[in-house]
Amino acid sequence: MLQLLPKSSTLTPNTSNPREAVEIINSYIEKYHCANMSVDISFMNVLDACYVSTMCSTKHFIKYPEGKINWIISSELVRDFNKHLELGNSDYTI
Repeated sequence: MLQLLPKSSTLTPNTSNPREAVEIINSYIEKYHCANMSVDISFMNVLDACYVSTMCSTKHFIKYPEGKINWIISSELVRDFNKHLELGNSDYTI
């Protein structure tokens, strides 16, 4: 069954372990209709945030090629690192 969530909701994985965060976010992408979504990973360090946003943006693109993920991050470095990967479905907010 398709489940719709409020458009204003922001997903925040409740773990600082990047692998667990990827599992949580990817599970959310699989389970819910979320062509446009926001994810708060501002509590993660730069390397973990880069890993999580790259892995999950890829998963999201496979399901929603026209969708977008707004990543809420704590450092401009995450955006700078990922801009060279050309993940067209990712936006970053500090």
